[in-house]
Amino acid sequence: MDNKTTIYELMAKYSDFCNERDWTKFHNPKDLAIGISTEANELLELFRFKNTEESINFINNNKDKIEEEIADILLFTLRFAELNKIDLSDVVYKKMAKNELKYPINKAKGSNKKYNEFD
Repeated sequence: MDNKTTIYELMAKYSDFCNERDWTKFHNPKDLAIGISTEANELLELFRFKNTEESINFINNNKDKIEEEIADILLFTLRFAELNKIDLSDVVYKKMAKNELKYPINKAKGSNKKYNEFD
């Protein structure tokens, strides 16, 4: 698979997939948001009661399960963005710019503090 696929190409491919199946009638904002959350929780469930070492071993031994859940999260996100005219590239860059201000390197480097906990 070409690793240079753009977000827009993925979105278009998945849009075609959904449209061929007449699924748009089920893809309202609420249900797509629920889908994102549900799939994220399915990923989270894979790590329940595992410490860091067990989590890493689980990923190494079950990469296919992890990849499936990550793909499901992304697909729901792509569909949500497409149908609600959200430019994912734009919003990611905007969010990164906000985070650069909230988490300046001189305060955030090596720290797990939230921005409002900095001195």
